[in-house]
Amino acid sequence: MKETLVISVSSIHGTRHFHVSKMLRKCLKGLGILTFAVICTTGGTIYYLKDEVDFAKLKQHELEKKSSSLTEELGSLRDLKLNLESDLLEREERINLVSDRLGELEKVLGMDDTEGQNQLETRLDTAAITSSVRMQMLTQIPSGAPVTSGRLSSPYGMRIHPVTGKRTMHRGQDWAVNVGTPVYSPADGVVEVVRPSTKGSGNFLRIQHSYGFSSSFLHLSKFAVRSGEFVKKGDLIAYSGNTGISTGPHLHYEVRFLGRALDPKPFIHWGVNDFESIFSVRGIRWESLVDKVELRVSNQLQLSSQKVALSPGS
Repeated sequence: MKETLVISVSSIHGTRHFHVSKMLRKCLKGLGILTFAVICTTGGTIYYLKDEVDFAKLKQHELEKKSSSLTEELGSLRDLKLNLESDLLEREERINLVSDRLGELEKVLGMDDTEGQNQLETRLDTAAITSSVRMQMLTQIPSGAPVTSGRLSSPYGMRIHPVTGKRTMHRGQDWAVNVGTPVYSPADGVVEVVRPSTKGSGNFLRIQHSYGFSSSFLHLSKFAVRSGEFVKKGDLIAYSGNTGISTGPHLHYEVRFLGRALDPKPFIHWGVNDFESIFSVRGIRWESLVDKVELRVSNQLQLSSQKVALSPGS
């Protein structure tokens, strides 16, 4: 006889009997065990996730503290950068002032090297300077204008500063050009300084050329080259702007020799047709420079001839 479980339920209407088989009892028991296992698993999962959430909150708090610390450090570094830029501008201004006073002292002492200049004029026969030498000098030394348009708004020399109202030395030449006007390299060289700034010279760029010459560009809106980049004459290097101490959109352009500011005008008008005009710029030993350029060009031509002679089929 099969084992059965009889459940009796009595009421006013009588007694009712329910028969529960052994198979059904096993199913109910298994269902109870499964339900208990599900409850335990769910509880364990909730406890594990709670620990994970607490750990994530702790990590988030640590990252927030680290982010705050890095933000403060970044602010300190920015302040330090601004202070260093300010110090650099002040030092450059002092150097320029010393350079100007040195030039005045040389004039007072009569150190214009007139004899050397006369000797240079007799020796520098334009017809003797080959086209290769001319092109070498015109590409290695700043020549021509750095912008293709615009009017001259302020030349090189002493002037009343438009902002401070003081009589100061204007060490470059200004072009009145719109913001965003392309600025081109006046000669081959390497970009020495690219300095963003909202003070003084504003966004500043300097290119180091050959033979001790350099060119500088002030109040730019943005740069097209980076520090250490080599550029060729005519390459796009930046765009004009109105940054720093400026009364309006313009480009301030400087030409220097061994750090001493020169009047950019002779270099801007210097070209193949009036090549000898540049030798009127004093303070530069053009005789020695031309000698070195002629020697370099001669060596280059000799090497080129040797390569042609040694090439197959020559």
